[in-house]
Amino acid sequence: MRARVVRFADPDGHVHIGVTEGEVIRRLPQGLLIADLLRVQVDVMRETLAQPGPVVPVDSVRLLTPMDGLMELWAAGVTYERSRDARVEETSEPTVYDRIYNAERPELFFKSPAWRVVTDNEPIAVREDSAVNVPEPELGLVINAHGEIAGYVVVNDVSSRSIEGDNPLYLPQAKIYAGSSAVSAGIVPAWLTGTDDLEIAMWVHRGGVVAFEGRTSTAFFHRPVAGLVPYLTTHLRFPDGVVLSTGTGIVPELDFDLKPGDTVEIRIANVGSLTNTVLHTREWLDSVGP
Repeated sequence: MRARVVRFADPDGHVHIGVTEGEVIRRLPQGLLIADLLRVQVDVMRETLAQPGPVVPVDSVRLLTPMDGLMELWAAGVTYERSRDARVEETSEPTVYDRIYNAERPELFFKSPAWRVVTDNEPIAVREDSAVNVPEPELGLVINAHGEIAGYVVVNDVSSRSIEGDNPLYLPQAKIYAGSSAVSAGIVPAWLTGTDDLEIAMWVHRGGVVAFEGRTSTAFFHRPVAGLVPYLTTHLRFPDGVVLSTGTGIVPELDFDLKPGDTVEIRIANVGSLTNTVLHTREWLDSVGP
């Protein structure tokens, strides 16, 4: 199992970060944040992660979203041919997606501040005012304040497909809402895996059966994932780092709708897994967070 950088709460509720080593977590110095690791360059981060420290069993703590401080979640769109085809199928403005797929400049959009992102085994949500909702399994790049890729996570960019399909200018409403952002509980350091050909798989479980299953690979990216980074970081500063979700190559047909009660399971080879149950947004707001 690859080492992962995690953020966790101990039984007393105190929050720490550490590095997983099998069934234990080697705790990093007290008070250190994920954001602190991303304020420095990758070589310094690597030295910090190698520091000795006390160990605690993984099953004795609660793993938290590996984002804190001023971190943000952003996302890219139409980076796979399947994504382009699905957007063209659903939209009233098909040429917009053909053009962005073939353009040098990628589609990038804000998704969530760190405090609103959930992690593994926490619920996600779908909008009640959207007729078609979908999970979008994606590789996330963890980028430091210097624009370097420091690690990778699994992201679920939950989306209101019918809202964006009505008009591309509705994209913020389709993408940014309560329960629409989930990230796996551990960051795999960038030096531990490549990204040229990682299998991405997703299952939607409903009523004890698989309602949807899909697979793709990062080999089918339309553009190199690292090429997305300068478009985000050249004209913006992220002093505590940022996660950039790189788009999806798995999109169900239009007759599929993600529903409350479903469970979404995503796995990315060498990176990790992410499992979340689905609520309506109102239920999510009442039971999970602001």
